[in-house]
Amino acid sequence: MAEADLGGRKVLAIVTNYGVEQDELVVPLERLRAGGATVDVAAQQDDDVVTLVGDKDPGRTVAPDTTIGAVDPAGYDLLLLPGGAINADNLRLDEDAVRIAEAFVAAGRPIAAICHAPWTLVEAGAVRGKRLTSYASLQTDLRNAGADWADESVVVDDTDGWTLITSRDPDDLDDFVGAIDRVLGRVSA
Repeated sequence: MAEADLGGRKVLAIVTNYGVEQDELVVPLERLRAGGATVDVAAQQDDDVVTLVGDKDPGRTVAPDTTIGAVDPAGYDLLLLPGGAINADNLRLDEDAVRIAEAFVAAGRPIAAICHAPWTLVEAGAVRGKRLTSYASLQTDLRNAGADWADESVVVDDTDGWTLITSRDPDDLDDFVGAIDRVLGRVSA
């Protein structure tokens, strides 16, 4: 598969310092950077991000580029929300993370969320009327928040003036990153 030319594109990934699903952060990070995008990882603290595999086994550590509280979301073309139940459950309680999601929605800039990550979008009031997917256990939460949940590898919804890209789990990463590539290719530099 040919990689998209993402030169000049800036992606912001926001995560907690513990519990993000390894591949849901690392795979998009590496593939988007290989395509020429600048990807900044913002964590809650300056400490390394400790990833997990399957929400339980230790994964790789990732050095953050900044903190969630210090980042200016206006400088980015796309917001990446990796999953992992622990990460997502804590991130949705982070006022700065919710503020960043709200800022992307208000500015009409795309958001890509995988697995449990749509929880942050529920907190931001951003899923009502959107068609999306997630880890299966979130479907009731998302439907209760007004979303149209689908069991598909990737769902791209362009309604309400902004694009939402969602996938279910690490098995869907090829489709997820491919959709991000296509959406970033449409974003004006």
